[in-house]
Amino acid sequence: MTLGFKTALIVGAGAGLSASLGRQLAGEGVKVALAARSTDDLAALSREIGAVTFACDASKRSDVDALFANLDKGPGAPEIVIYNPSYRTRGPVAELDPGEVEKSLMVSAFGGFLVAQQAVKRMLPKQNGCIVFTGASASVKGYAQSAPFAMGKFALRGLAQSMARELHPQGIHVAHVVIDGGIRSERRQEPIDKPASMLDPNDIAAAYLDVIRQRKSAWTHEVEVRPWVEKF
Repeated sequence: MTLGFKTALIVGAGAGLSASLGRQLAGEGVKVALAARSTDDLAALSREIGAVTFACDASKRSDVDALFANLDKGPGAPEIVIYNPSYRTRGPVAELDPGEVEKSLMVSAFGGFLVAQQAVKRMLPKQNGCIVFTGASASVKGYAQSAPFAMGKFALRGLAQSMARELHPQGIHVAHVVIDGGIRSERRQEPIDKPASMLDPNDIAAAYLDVIRQRKSAWTHEVEVRPWVEKF
């Protein structure tokens, strides 16, 4: 079953999950656009998958407006939008820097709203499109000394739920993916004593594509992915 979409935008692109998503989308014949605060690290990936790149700080309205205006003039409005950015700061509540907390909320949640709003404006006339938000364990459980990350991810999950209930009847599929575990990468390998304890980014990306492929009669608005050996 094909994805049924021709264009995609990955916001917060980089190595790991975003790269896996880009490769798998391109493999399905989708024209991919990559957006990140800095595009310096995206050159190799963009060449590999034939993607266009854009510099964009998703927490800034002017950047997001410019991103979508450039997409309109170039590859076209995205039919698939995947929102990956987040910002993490840790510490006891009494010692947290309010500025860092604000940044966490702006990047993790407000940026998701800004990107989604621009995407929805372009999807509504066609009553077609798919928006996927990347969540984390912190989307459903707040850990000690990690309040800012939980605040941002809880807010993003709320945005996704509200949008799904509003937009599913209008033909726009909105989903939230809870990544409940660490993602394996070159810089972050599995502990020798805990094999299979981390998620493979290619397998996570495949789960995203499964959601994007869903038929309208069986849409989901949230899925959880975690290593098969993990107890929960």
